[in-house]
Amino acid sequence: MNQAQETPQSINYTVLFIICMASSLVPFTGSALNLALPYINKSLSLDVVTSGWIPTAYILSTAIFQVPFARIADMIGRKKIFLTGVMTFTIFSLLSGFAQSGLTLIIYRFFAGFGSAMMFGTSIAILTASMPSAKRGQVLGINTAVVYASLATGPLLGGMLTQYFNWHSIFLVSAGIGLVVFIGALITIKEEWKEEQKTTFDTVGAILYATGLLALIYGFTELPKWESVVLIIIGSLLLTGFAFYEQRHTYPVFNIHLFLSNRVFKLSSISALINYSATSAIAFMLSLYLQYVRGLTPQDAGFILISQSVVQSVVSIVSGRLSDRFSPTLLATSGMGIIAAGLAGLCFLHENTSYIYLVGLLMILGLGFGTFPSPNTNIIMSSVEKKDYSMASATTGTMRLTGQAFSMGLAIMAISIYVGNIQLSPDAHTQLMSSMRLTFSICSGLCLVGVYMSSVRGR
Repeated sequence: MNQAQETPQSINYTVLFIICMASSLVPFTGSALNLALPYINKSLSLDVVTSGWIPTAYILSTAIFQVPFARIADMIGRKKIFLTGVMTFTIFSLLSGFAQSGLTLIIYRFFAGFGSAMMFGTSIAILTASMPSAKRGQVLGINTAVVYASLATGPLLGGMLTQYFNWHSIFLVSAGIGLVVFIGALITIKEEWKEEQKTTFDTVGAILYATGLLALIYGFTELPKWESVVLIIIGSLLLTGFAFYEQRHTYPVFNIHLFLSNRVFKLSSISALINYSATSAIAFMLSLYLQYVRGLTPQDAGFILISQSVVQSVVSIVSGRLSDRFSPTLLATSGMGIIAAGLAGLCFLHENTSYIYLVGLLMILGLGFGTFPSPNTNIIMSSVEKKDYSMASATTGTMRLTGQAFSMGLAIMAISIYVGNIQLSPDAHTQLMSSMRLTFSICSGLCLVGVYMSSVRGR
C-alpha cells in the first residue's frame, strides 16, 4: 500500500487550510455578485432575464463538467486537476473583472465554471483522503463553516466594493485569492491520489451526461416557455440512456451502481439536490427585495443578509463535530425541517416588513443551513469506498450546482411571470413581491419533500 492510500492518523492542517481557502472562492464571489447585480444591470444595460444568466452560466458549466473531471482526476491525479481548476477559475475571474458587455461577462463566467468543476470534483475527495475517518465530520464541518463565513463576508465586502469602487473589483479580489490558493496548493499538497492506473476515458458516457444535464438545467432556467418543457424531456431521456449505458461500460465515467445498490448514497445525494433546489434562490431574491423594494444600498443590504451566514458558520462547526458522535441522519433531517419553517416565514414578507422580523427569519434559516450540509456530506463520503471518493465528491457538487440551477430557474420563471422581460426598477416592486412569494412557497414545499427523503435513508 502506497502513502497515498494509507489512513491518516492526524488532521493535516495545511491541506485543510488550502482546501478551505479554495472552498471560499465560489461562495464569496457568488454572494458578493448577488449584491452587485443591480449595478451590473445598470452599467451594462441588461434586462432581468439576461442578468439572471450571469450566475446561471457559471452554475451550468460547473454542474455539467464536475463528474467527467472527477473521472479524469482518478486517472491522472486529483492534485493535477485541482491545481488546473484553481488556475482556470483565477484566469477567468480576472477576465470577468474587465468585461465590458453582458455577453462577454456571461462567457467568462461560463469558463470560470470549468475551473470550479475541477475544484469541486476533487476538493472534498482530497480533504477526505487526507484526514482520519474518526475526524471526518469535524474537518467537513470546518470546511462548511469557511464556506458560510465566505457567504457572510461576500454580501458585506461585495456591497462595499461595489459601492466605493465598482462591481469589477469583486472579480479582481476573487482572482487574487485564487492566485494565493494556487501557490499554496502547489507547495503544501504532496500527494496525487491517483486511484486507477490502467483505464480508458468513457467519452460517449461523458457526452451523454453533459448534453443530458445541459438540456435539463437549461430547460429549468427557461421555464415557463414551452421550449423549456421539450428540453427537460430531452434531458431526462438522455440521462436515462446514460444510466443504461454506464451499467454496461467497463470503465464508466460515473459508477451508476453507487445509485442502484447504495441506498444511503442515493437518498443522501437526492436530499442534497432538494436542499439546494429549495434554498439557492433565497439570497438572489432577497437582494432584489432589499434594493428594489426597500431602497437599501448594497452595503446596507449586505449587513442584513450577513446575519444568516454568521449563524450558519457557527452552527456548521458544531453540527460537523456532532455528526462524528451522533446520528448524522437525525441532524441533517432536523436542518432541512428548520429551513422549511424559515422559508414559510419568508412567504409573508411585504413592502414594510420589520427588519427585525427579516433578520430573525434569516437566523432561523442560518440554523437550518448550518445543521444540514456537514452531516449530509459526512454520510455521503462515509458510504463509499476510497476509490469512489472523487466520484462521491463530484456527485455532491453536481447535486449542489444542479439544485442551484433549478432554484435560479425557478426564481427567473417567477420573475418572468409577474414582472416580464424588462429592466428591473423600483416601479415594479409589487410584481417583484408576487414573484418572491411564489418562489418561497414552492421552495418551502420542496424542503418538506427533502425532510422525508432525508429521514428514510437510514431505514
